Amino acid sequence: MNLNEIIQLDKQYYIETYGDRTPLCFESGEGIRLTAVDGNVYTDFYSGVAVNSLGYNYPALTDALCDQVKKLIHTSNTYYVKNQALLAKSLVDNSCADRVFFANSGAEANDWAFKMIKKYFYGKNQKRSEIITLTGSFHGRTLATVAATGQEKFQKPYAPLLEKFVHVGANDCEALKSAVNENTAAIVLELVQGESGVRPLSVEFVKLARELCDKYGALLMYDEIQTGIGRTGKLFAYEHYKVEPDIFTLARFRRRSSDRRVLCQRICCRFM
Repeated sequence: MNLNEIIQLDKQYYIETYGDRTPLCFESGEGIRLTAVDGNVYTDFYSGVAVNSLGYNYPALTDALCDQVKKLIHTSNTYYVKNQALLAKSLVDNSCADRVFFANSGAEANDWAFKMIKKYFYGKNQKRSEIITLTGSFHGRTLATVAATGQEKFQKPYAPLLEKFVHVGANDCEALKSAVNENTAAIVLELVQGESGVRPLSVEFVKLARELCDKYGALLMYDEIQTGIGRTGKLFAYEHYKVEPDIFTLARFRRRSSDRRVLCQRICCRFM
């Protein structure tokens, strides 16, 4: 099929969530090179929005996937999963986390983390309803994570939103101080905002968030969907700040376990 035929099929049968896309369609990749259906070759500096951090057709990853598909594609969570347990241990051993939960997407990882925050205070018999996030943030495309996202353009089509989040300006210490109170359940930070441009938070702001959470008994959550797994030069971005969270989420993830090669694209970790 040529590009125009693919575009016409897409426009006729696919819900145009992304509007008119860049008129390109790739059919294969090698390393950082992508080959389009017309035969032209492109260098990919985008990494599939940071998903393909190992490039395309990476031999170790390709072999691991093929080996696993020959054995098992899926088993129910009713049963124990060896590689899941090994990968969870590896994450805990290399982070501040105590336990790990695996989800299907970055948005689901964040959604699950919000549920865990609520459950934590439910267990303490505290009715805390406010979660603070930052303007310019992006936390996903589920209804809850859209509400958490501090950008009106993502929220407008889905109003009224089911969840209530309080948004403050990134690196605005005074606004953060004013927003936190006894009803605050958590502060959620992207240590480097990606959707709004590469905008790192200041060390002062992050340390203040930790101090306020400790003072009011709230939880500090980091959304490391775009910054985790080595993308900032350290395994986790929070290591640059030397400020540990209570919960953090990861995604677009590939790693070796101690037993065999494992692929797991999106993960939610916690430390509590």
